Amino acid sequence: MHSLKRLPMRVLCDQMGREVEVPSQPRRIVSLVPSQTELLFDLGLESEVVGITRFCIYPENWYRSKTRVGGTKDATVERILALKPDLVIGNKEENAQSLIQELESEVAVWMTDVRSVHQAMKMILDLGLITGHEQQARGILEKWDREILEIPTFQPLRSAYLIWNKPLMVAGSDTFIHEMLALGGFENCFSENRDSRYPQTSWSELRRMNPDVLLLSSEPFPFTESHIAAVRKELPFVKVVCVNGELFSWYGSRILRFPAYIRSLRTSLDDISRIHMG
Repeated sequence: MHSLKRLPMRVLCDQMGREVEVPSQPRRIVSLVPSQTELLFDLGLESEVVGITRFCIYPENWYRSKTRVGGTKDATVERILALKPDLVIGNKEENAQSLIQELESEVAVWMTDVRSVHQAMKMILDLGLITGHEQQARGILEKWDREILEIPTFQPLRSAYLIWNKPLMVAGSDTFIHEMLALGGFENCFSENRDSRYPQTSWSELRRMNPDVLLLSSEPFPFTESHIAAVRKELPFVKVVCVNGELFSWYGSRILRFPAYIRSLRTSLDDISRIHMG
């Protein structure tokens, strides 16, 4: 490792169960995950974060001013190490294993693995503790505890959540998206599929599933209103709506925006139902 390794260190266990020697007070952080980059901003780490990915679009001023080291899958090791980080923050699902393995021989790499709201809360607190911003992290958790009480109990809707087009792919069980769907009163048609967390599907299978609503996510595939007409040709009796993928899949501080969003989304779906009934 480079000279910054001489900072006071401590050994902690990350969310992948790895023992990682991390600085007691990180001074130069590279974040390889957009939702966690936004979290670091909300924790107050303006000067400590020196590198982000090209997908780290929030906050906008960081996107413009921080060094971008590549994408979540293809970040450049040389570019990361040139920033002389003492801590890199990655994620099991978002980042390529080969990238992480190459980096961890040179610098402390803290890995997260978030498949549930509980794990998201733990990740937020862990990063607060690691970076010396525990108070800010606990503030986010306390606000979530208040906000979640504002989510009403909705009438259940059988749903499928599309994340990709050609091939069609959906969010299955054992995913953060699946838990957020449940919070919004959406019963995931693919919750019983244990073969893949993000299974491929087909129009014929979706017709057999007969969901009440098909949710088209804005990411990772950028579904827009322009896709709705084509979907309705395949599923004429199913409600189809575009949804903000960030609010279903970003497990950092953006989660605080979910309660207000889901109330608005469910209201709009109720309006669609009334129009169809009329």
